Formats: sequence, structure tokens, C-alpha cells
Amino acid sequence: MILLRSLNDIPDSLRGGAVAIGNFDGVHLGHARLIERLRTMAQRVGGPAVAFTFEPSPTRVLRPDVAPEPLLWLDRKIEILAELGAEAVVVYPTDKSFLEMEAHYFFDRVVRGRLAARAMVEGPNFFFGRNRSGNVDVLRQFCSEADMPFEVVPSVEVDGQIVSSSRIRSLVTAGRLDEARVMLGRPYCIRGTVVRGAGRGAKLGYPTANVGQIDTLLPGEGIYAARVLAENVWHPAAVSLGPNPTFDEGALKVEAYIIGFQGDIYGRQVEVDFLARLRDIKRFESVDALLAQMARDVERTKEICR
Repeated sequence: MILLRSLNDIPDSLRGGAVAIGNFDGVHLGHARLIERLRTMAQRVGGPAVAFTFEPSPTRVLRPDVAPEPLLWLDRKIEILAELGAEAVVVYPTDKSFLEMEAHYFFDRVVRGRLAARAMVEGPNFFFGRNRSGNVDVLRQFCSEADMPFEVVPSVEVDGQIVSSSRIRSLVTAGRLDEARVMLGRPYCIRGTVVRGAGRGAKLGYPTANVGQIDTLLPGEGIYAARVLAENVWHPAAVSLGPNPTFDEGALKVEAYIIGFQGDIYGRQVEVDFLARLRDIKRFESVDALLAQMARDVERTKEICR
């Protein structure tokens, strides 16, 4: 897989293929279907399968006050697109001048010009150009005029629900990560840096890694069975996401008790895969009652992670 962060000097090996454009937020099952069709179309025209995405997302440039938190960080998005079969990923540095391009100008200058695309594949809700003036019907017309094959890939449904980034975002926010996992095709994941906390977990016999500087959407509050990637190894972990009412702490924190792990990872980056929601966060009448519940949470986590 080849990563490009500029449209200048695109190698000939990446021109003349099939192109799919989008945010690809979360890279869910719908995106996987689209990349599958992109590969087929690329083989049909005898060129590379190219995924074109944006950083930051257009909404963060145009309406930063209402832009949602992303479901994936950029590097992981690129990795998953490559795993699905994209031979190249173009990450375009989004700015207002780019978003002011008229739809036809974007098609002529970027799609036909810089990428020399010979085919396109898109989902049904694709918009492009200034004020989102271009849609799949407009793009179909442009491709027809350019004698380019064009395919609209239907939405994927799971249990009667259309798989979309917005739907997954609402499930993650609600803590319904089992349902989100089905739509993503993998566990929902966050990453962050381990920061120092109050040290109370260690005193209770459950030393936790406090995960901060998280740059993606946080799941809803709760206790979760998870696995944590620390020092390039996945470990089972019981994760508390939210406040600690038993000790009158109201601040939202992500605390991971990494089962069986004894290394020093302060200042290190970790990833957290959420596997199942175990329970709500609640106030316990005593520390002993809290410890008893924590022991049960750890045992359930071990079972889930087997």
C-alpha cells in the first residue's frame, strides 16, 4: 500500500485506476463492501484501487463547532483501508479553498487530472464540491460524459439497520459496543497516552493505567471488558470509563486494569479494544463492596478474553 499526502507528482503507477472518495470514518462494513467493489473495478480497467480521503474531515473545517469526534485516528484508518485491499490511499489536507471547488472543477482537476481515474466507485450518500452541490447522480453524469465506468455500491444493512458512521457513533455513545462491533466488523477501539493518576488503584490491589489524550469518540460511561495493546502485546483488561462516585470523584476518566501486566508504561501510547459492556458505574457503600465487584469484573473479563 502506498500513502500519498499530496496530489503533486503522483507516480504513474497510481494513475489510471479506479477511485473511491470519502471520509471513511470508522471504516465499517459499508466501506468494506465499497473497497471490495473498488478492487473489482480497478481490475476491470487495469489500474490501481485508490481510496481518496480527507484530513481533517470537511465538517471540521466548515463547522468545527458541530463536528463530531472521529471514530478512528488517521493512521489506523489507512491501515484498515489497506487491509481491505486499497492499493493506495490519498490523504488530502482539507482547507477552505479545496472545499470551495465547484463539483465539475473538482472532477476535472482532481479525479480526471491528477489521478487520471478511469473508473469510480461511491456509496449512495456521497456528496462533493462547493456547498455539497455534487451527488451520485451528478457524478454519474460526469463519468458518463468522460466515458468512465461508475458504480454506486448499495448500503449494507445489519438487522434492518443501515450501517453508517453516524449510526455507529450513536451506538458507541450509548455504550452499545456489541452492536457497534457488528457494524464495524471489529471491536471499537480508542488510543491514548498513559498519564499519572491518584494511585488509588494500586493501593486497592488493582493498579490501573489512566489513559488520557484520547483523540477519538469515547464510548458511554460504564465498566467494560477490553483488551489493551501495551508494548506491542495485547492484554486482557477491565476498563472503567466515567467518574468514581465511591470516592466522590466526578471527573470522567478512562482507567484500565491490565490483567497480569507489570510493566511501566507511563507516557506510552496504548490502544484499547472494547469487547463488552459489563455494567453501569455505581456508588458502593464500602471499599470492600467495591473490591468484591471489581474481582467479579476481572473474572468476567478473563472469560470474555479467552
